[in-house]
Amino acid sequence: MNETIGLLVISAAIGLTGCAKTDTYTPAETASGEDIFFASCTKCHKPETNGNVMLLSAKMNTKEAIIEKVQKGGMTMTAFPNITGEPAQRLAEFILENSKTK
Repeated sequence: MNETIGLLVISAAIGLTGCAKTDTYTPAETASGEDIFFASCTKCHKPETNGNVMLLSAKMNTKEAIIEKVQKGGMTMTAFPNITGEPAQRLAEFILENSKTK
């Protein structure tokens, strides 16, 4: 039993650290929000079957909040500091237009 619990803890830790880091991905200046999302975000965020790319909390329902989260990351979310300017705006717009709020 202790061995099983140990394996579960190790598996969970590996799963959580798999997405928690900084990614140096830099989109092309002309990349669409959809292209950026599928090149960077889908490593950890899988679009829902109903067509929504994400389920957003109320506090993440603005372009500014999304851009800050993308650039700084979070507890288990990878930071993408090179997604800036117009590409960041287009990514945030794509997420907002194709997501549902909790």
